[in-house]
Amino acid sequence: MIRRSALDALPVRDAVPALVSALDGHGTAVLCAPPGTGKTTLVPLVLAGLVGGGPRRRVVVAEPRRIAARAAARRMAWLLGEPVGGSVGFTVRGERVAGHSTVVEVVTTGVLLQRLQRDQELSGVDLVVLDECHERHLDADTVAAFLLDVRETLRPELRLVAASATTDAAGWSRLLGDAPVVEAAGVSYPVETVWAPPARPVKPPHGMRVDPAQLAHVASVVRRALAERSGDVLCFLPGVGEIARVAGQLGGVDAEVLQVHGRAAAAVQEAALTASDHRRVILATAVAESSLTVPGVRVVVDSGLAREPRVDHARGLGALATVRASRAAGRQRAGRAGREAPGAVYRCWTEAEDIRLPAFPAPEIRIADLAQFALQAACWGDPDAVGLALLDPPPAGAMAAAREVLVAVGAVDASGRPTARGLRMARLGLHPRLARALLDGAAAVGARRAAEVVALLSEEPPREYGDDLAAAWRTARRGGDAYASRWRAEATRLERALAPAGRTSGTGTGAATAPPAMEAPGAGRSPDDAAAGLIAALAFPERVARAKGAGAFLMASGTGAELGEGSGLRDAPWLAVAVADRPPHAASARIRLAAVIDEDTALAAAAHLRTEGDEVRWEGGDLVARSAHRLGAIELAARPLRDPGPALVRAALLDGLRAEGLGLLRWSADAEGLRARLGFLHRTLGGAWPDVADDGALLDRADDWLEPELSRARRRADLGRIDAGQALRRLLPWATGEAARLDELAPERLEVPSGSRIRVDYSAEHGQPVLAVKLQELFGLAETPRVAGVPVLVHLLSPAGRPAAVTADLASFWQGGYRAVRAELRGRYPKHPWPEDPATAEPTRHTTARLRR
Repeated sequence: MIRRSALDALPVRDAVPALVSALDGHGTAVLCAPPGTGKTTLVPLVLAGLVGGGPRRRVVVAEPRRIAARAAARRMAWLLGEPVGGSVGFTVRGERVAGHSTVVEVVTTGVLLQRLQRDQELSGVDLVVLDECHERHLDADTVAAFLLDVRETLRPELRLVAASATTDAAGWSRLLGDAPVVEAAGVSYPVETVWAPPARPVKPPHGMRVDPAQLAHVASVVRRALAERSGDVLCFLPGVGEIARVAGQLGGVDAEVLQVHGRAAAAVQEAALTASDHRRVILATAVAESSLTVPGVRVVVDSGLAREPRVDHARGLGALATVRASRAAGRQRAGRAGREAPGAVYRCWTEAEDIRLPAFPAPEIRIADLAQFALQAACWGDPDAVGLALLDPPPAGAMAAAREVLVAVGAVDASGRPTARGLRMARLGLHPRLARALLDGAAAVGARRAAEVVALLSEEPPREYGDDLAAAWRTARRGGDAYASRWRAEATRLERALAPAGRTSGTGTGAATAPPAMEAPGAGRSPDDAAAGLIAALAFPERVARAKGAGAFLMASGTGAELGEGSGLRDAPWLAVAVADRPPHAASARIRLAAVIDEDTALAAAAHLRTEGDEVRWEGGDLVARSAHRLGAIELAARPLRDPGPALVRAALLDGLRAEGLGLLRWSADAEGLRARLGFLHRTLGGAWPDVADDGALLDRADDWLEPELSRARRRADLGRIDAGQALRRLLPWATGEAARLDELAPERLEVPSGSRIRVDYSAEHGQPVLAVKLQELFGLAETPRVAGVPVLVHLLSPAGRPAAVTADLASFWQGGYRAVRAELRGRYPKHPWPEDPATAEPTRHTTARLRR
């Protein structure tokens, strides 16, 4: 029995006719509707013809999260009075509840992406709804681009709706070919904002870490909200760990505490989405911002934190990072308190901070690891993603890094086209690194073992499982928690994915090859321990790491990594690091999950990183030459090199000059002066006069001025014999003839009226040249001396050579400032002339008595 009263109560119903009209006329539309209006539930039912009397169509609804897909399908089935799997079903990774009679199918964007790769026409589907597109998840952006390509080239009749609670409607409209924008008004009640910052400063989040003081404050605000308000409290936190810690600090509250996140058990998720007779505190991640509607909520407590993917391309480390939530997310969260009645939001920051928050969350395509996206684009036929309709283009650097990974694992060839192996990888629904580990590892350790370890790596185990991958594997096998249940389902899915074709060999250009099968697990290691290490090493060959001592390791990528105190892995000689993060400004990464391996496994899994050859490096202040065998940055063996090649020596000497500066050369006072003079002419006249102020700029032109002496040098001491002044003269503009004017334009010395030749100081980087001279030597000089047309800054000195005055305008000084200086110094230096009219006095560097002789 259709629940018509519930359907009629959904506010989005008033916008449905306009949406249907837009789709009939244009084929695409953008639907903007606040949370709770029914955009996720009523709209698909109407468009499918299940309610409202419209023509029957097959509709696919794409949700960004599994929990949201299940919840949406259950809600629509409930509205129809049917069980899930009838007219309405859902498919998420590892779980499908749908049948031949299913008309509306809710899927995750990842599942839809896999379907598009298998069947680009999306046969049998009439309309796709991309829900929550404002969240800008990478899979969702990719699906939208692929669907627009399908509409343009294969199926112009395929209808497409981009639906969101709050989104860049204009941007999505342009992307969908100037699609009409349909807005639905929601029923919302006033929400009072309470600013509730911590009483004392807390440390900002870094990496995954959140200051415990911040979490304690959030818990205290929840208690305050329970005391001051009625109704259920919905508290937003960045992740599962923070939810657990806050829950632990809410013991004794007069309310049921529920923890809602993607890893929560289905029963807990269902309880949160069902109205209750008793008061509740729901601790939730961003999944409750818009994907889920939690009934009974009157109060929201917002920690102001969120999680976003980050990747360090230089070190090959990708992880989630805790960041400040955007203002858009804050509005979404606050709106949850005003769904059913007037409510309140307690924001754990100040109103002044709120203004400085980012307006919207960063699109994942700008900040995430793009290896999986790049493989999907290559399999779609656009390796560079230049022809895809995307709101934001992928960053060139991230795409280049992704291409390197794909070539290394054999997913694409050198031109970026997918190999047969790459096509298979793309259909596994895994990151290409994990797909490589599954395919190559299955041949070495068996399909089931490989699938189980890869399933562990695809969703990081809970922290309570520990940092030992093999031990975490054993815990998952015997575990009865929600994670273990999901892990078993994913392992079974992956094992089945291996079954039809077996292992695919042939890895393409530059690919890393599979290691030989493991016949023996190694001394003191079980087959499972060895398998865990091998699979992790195959997935992350750049992260095989050798011990340095005291729990510190060096990864093949060159990044240092450290284990936590008390880790059982601290004595391991080698590790395969599966999960690591590096806090900002930290020199080393923190190892979160790793497996013990031996050197043979490391060498086999990371064979493409092995190098052997001569090396000359600048270390410890001088050249070190050796023949080295390396695994990436890890030195396996080395011997001294007696006669290194000249090119290697020269490059290492340049590295030393860059590291320690040009002070390694011999700089006389004349050389320093020449560099300053040339720097002045470059700033003043530019043109052919070289830039010599910056060490880096000079070293970039080493061939022009340091040869042939640099190529003859063999060690640090040889650099100290190179005359920097003589070398710099090679940079003078000899070809134009300007070099001959050096002494005219920037003379070393200036002759003053007394006859003395005074050195000019050109060392001020941005100021005027300085002429420091005794005041009496300038008597009779009316105009300030100039060099290259620039007046010098005259530092007037007392007869004892001490500073008396500074001026860039001698004429004005003689008329005004001189009187004050004369009055102050005449009594102190009575033997020297202090005429009333310096303009007509005779210049001298002597005393009055000597001047009279």
